[in-house]
Amino acid sequence: MFHSLTGALELGLMYALMALGVYITYRILDFPDLTVDASFTTGAGIAAVMITHGYAPWVSTLAAFGGGLAAGACTGLLHTKGKVNGLLAGIIMMIGLYSINMRIMGKPNISLLGEDTLLSGVASHEWHDVRLGYIAVLIGLAAVVKLLLDAFLHTDLGLSLRATGDNKRMIRSFGSNTDLTTILGVSLSNGLVALSGALIAQDGGSADISMGIGMIVIGLASVIIGEAIFGPKRVFWATFAVVIGAIVYRIVYALALRAEWLHLRTTDLKLITAVIVVLALVIPTVSRTAKQRQQAKRRTAELMAEFRGKGAI
Repeated sequence: MFHSLTGALELGLMYALMALGVYITYRILDFPDLTVDASFTTGAGIAAVMITHGYAPWVSTLAAFGGGLAAGACTGLLHTKGKVNGLLAGIIMMIGLYSINMRIMGKPNISLLGEDTLLSGVASHEWHDVRLGYIAVLIGLAAVVKLLLDAFLHTDLGLSLRATGDNKRMIRSFGSNTDLTTILGVSLSNGLVALSGALIAQDGGSADISMGIGMIVIGLASVIIGEAIFGPKRVFWATFAVVIGAIVYRIVYALALRAEWLHLRTTDLKLITAVIVVLALVIPTVSRTAKQRQQAKRRTAELMAEFRGKGAI
């Protein structure tokens, strides 16, 4: 069980980068971007191909990030310059990227077994079957990406990006180019998603053409779970909540698979994800409704007591 939880922590930290990307489009830009399902594979494919061709893992990982940036930029251009609906633009890019990913990879699956990867040096050091160095490096990587994103969102360009999602018409009246900020936001989002895909491929030892299917749901689950735990906060806490949400999601998933009475298998991943998302959405809503009803009843009782005291009843 302990080994499963540490494995879930490792995966959660890698998926946290993807969740941060989804947070940019879903929460900041209010943009329903489905490119994520394909750009995740793009990052994995680029990293795998370059590593197997002898390139340094860090160069391959950066190239994967660049591939994600390019994919997101195409989606942003379709939406802003082509005037295509945001949801449809994401679907079009998701479909097109499938063929592009096959071109990049050359075959449906690329094995990285035996290859040096970005974290292979620290992955070999274990303590009681726990890769402490590996976890420490992943925590550091997730923290660096999170803090860099926080710093960017506090710059003038980052503030314009946040304002574009809040009120595009208002920020346009101040002279900001909302098309540019939208393209930048979607591009950065998919860059982080591709970076996550590259890390997952290197960790799992292979890149597969179908590994990105359902990533948008996992990203949304991480964002929603984080918000359910911490609530809406400032940028620093919002991004921190997303990282924690990704970790909690992987731990809940690992625990669900370990619960023998549920009789779940690895093929039930999508069902588990859907249930987790539903619970994360419904529980806060039910809790908030219950509190509002209690407050209403308390207020009604106070008013009735006040009227009785005045002899009105």
